[in-house]
Amino acid sequence: MWGNYCEDVLEKRAPYRQAHLDGLTAQKERGVLVTIGPTKDLAQVFGIYDAPDEATVRQLVEADPYWQNGIWTSYEVKEWIQAF
Repeated sequence: MWGNYCEDVLEKRAPYRQAHLDGLTAQKERGVLVTIGPTKDLAQVFGIYDAPDEATVRQLVEADPYWQNGIWTSYEVKEWIQAF
């Protein structure tokens, strides 16, 4: 998953950060989230999910407080084939 952050992300994410992190922790514990994080410039987010289909990833992203509150402003899901 590649997505974009809103302007002034550090300030705007503050009220939702703990709920966001708690949700990601739960996804990681269930084994559906491999890794996720921002680019160094805080412009984009990149995540790798181990999910059965694109719809599952979209459901997880759209249930996240960052999506629901406009911290993530857009995203796209691309299926990835691990070569090694």
